[in-house]
Amino acid sequence: MRIRRFLTMAAVAATCSTALQIHAQSLSQPEAEWPYYRSNLAGTGYSSLTQIDADNVSRLTQSWRHSLRAEGGTSAAGPNSQATPIVVQGVMYLPAADRVVALDPVTGSELWRYTVEGDTPSRRGVAWWDGAGHGAPRILFTAGTRLVAVDAATGIPASDFGLNGSIDLGIPYNSVPLVYGHIVVVGANTPRGAIGGIGNARAYDLHSGEKLWEFSSVPQPGELGHDSWEGNSWVDRLGANAWPFYFTMDAERELLYLPLASPIPFAYGGDREGANLFSNSLVAVNINSGEYVWHFQTIHHDIWDHDPPAAPALFDIANNGSAVPALGVTTKSGYLYILNRATGEPIYGVEETPVPQSNVPGEHTFATQPIPVNPPALARVSYTATDLVRAEQTSAEHAQACAELVANSGEIINEGPFTPWTYRAAETDTNTTLLFPGLVGGPNWGGAAFDPASGYIFVFSQDVGTFGWMQAAAADALLPYERSGPRPANFDVQIGDSRWPCQSPPWGRLTAVDSRSGDIVWQKPVGVTEGLPAETQQTGRPGRAAAIATASNLLFMASTDDNRFRALDAATGDELWITELPQRGNANPMTYADATGKQYVVIVATDEVIAYALP
Repeated sequence: MRIRRFLTMAAVAATCSTALQIHAQSLSQPEAEWPYYRSNLAGTGYSSLTQIDADNVSRLTQSWRHSLRAEGGTSAAGPNSQATPIVVQGVMYLPAADRVVALDPVTGSELWRYTVEGDTPSRRGVAWWDGAGHGAPRILFTAGTRLVAVDAATGIPASDFGLNGSIDLGIPYNSVPLVYGHIVVVGANTPRGAIGGIGNARAYDLHSGEKLWEFSSVPQPGELGHDSWEGNSWVDRLGANAWPFYFTMDAERELLYLPLASPIPFAYGGDREGANLFSNSLVAVNINSGEYVWHFQTIHHDIWDHDPPAAPALFDIANNGSAVPALGVTTKSGYLYILNRATGEPIYGVEETPVPQSNVPGEHTFATQPIPVNPPALARVSYTATDLVRAEQTSAEHAQACAELVANSGEIINEGPFTPWTYRAAETDTNTTLLFPGLVGGPNWGGAAFDPASGYIFVFSQDVGTFGWMQAAAADALLPYERSGPRPANFDVQIGDSRWPCQSPPWGRLTAVDSRSGDIVWQKPVGVTEGLPAETQQTGRPGRAAAIATASNLLFMASTDDNRFRALDAATGDELWITELPQRGNANPMTYADATGKQYVVIVATDEVIAYALP
């Protein structure tokens, strides 16, 4: 790894430090900043800025743009970025294809860069540490299996952190570390083929790089939840890892929330009878010790890879003059769980609901699954033949292509939420599960946003089904059965340059949920399908990122695959501003203001960061 050397290292440090001192003056108020991936430790994706509002948002124009491509600009060097920048003390920080950069947030010009050698930096974001009174502020990020710390003013590695500014985590984590006091927390991206406890979240000391604690996401002998794995099925179990793009925590209670993923392999669980804790769970631990406090499992014995993909948003709910500490955690299975964040108890009820059972030999799926009483599912969780798209909803060409897909897919099976993968006992069998939400999930890694003024929780979800079945595996396979399916496996067809889902629209929607009741306030399709007439284009489009909210009652979102950046009315979901992006904005946006109060809204669009502001 190296910092770009235009000057001697000492000259670089002096020049960069002076430059950042000047630029730090441009954002003097904390409310003008965006210091965390989702704005704050609570992960609300909320800003108190109000300069851009419903009356003027239609006048937003591009202010600046900055390339994130690797030097040389070859197509192979594209970052395919999913990053949300942070802005702290007048400087913007974010990862690029081969480097981490500090930018002037008013002009987009580069202040310093740190080029990463050997590995690529996480394409999702970076974290800021203020030094905790013991040193200069630092920027932290992951690159492969390393956690790297560089000086926030210069980009020079923090030589007293680990070995020359980095520590080897042993396990890759491709997302944003969480910083609290002198502690930094990282998760784990489970690589196939590796063994043994690699899904665990871990914490390190920011002064020395020493590991402070590690939480066993698959409980070990003697630990709570160990008996949820039959026999020795817990041994060297992959998955159940903390892979989210970011973490959130309750600073008052010093509770860190860990969303944990599905076991690996996910589709066949005959080798792991039981609920399989803490897979598919939200676990609250003490940030200082990693000690377990409570958990809530969103799926028992998952065979759908429908983990909670994002950290929860934290908020308070007014109740008879007091405030209930709450959180909202989304899941790929299409549900939003509103829980008491101090205890993990559901606030509006969760019922253990009987669900269809697997017919795969030796597989015993869980008899019930926890389904919220309120709110209802935010994504499609079932399918019947009457849900097939009709020509008048889109086009005759699309309806015909989808009818042919259904005709060629054999006996389609969907029994509602948590339909298991059907078993094909012979090569001549044609039974096929059509899963909703599909394997890409309903809500995904973008997470939820929360507006404290209205009390609304905002969640984007997509509706793309997946075909699949279980069949006997090869004789030398580790497990007797494996999941298979057509290629492509999604319930969609190619029309022109894009793929169109085959059930009736909407195919992507933004939902506002009232945190004070769990009721849905509004739900709107977001995204247009080009190639359709104007009157039927508003189908909604798939996406994985999320919205942000501002105090001026606006939402900003660029998740959908139609390459648009939008501003929406937070009270109604009505679209107020839209602009086309050069490439997809597959990232969460952010916003900040300069010293004059001028507000900017920023989105990373695949390989460049673009800022918008009022003229």
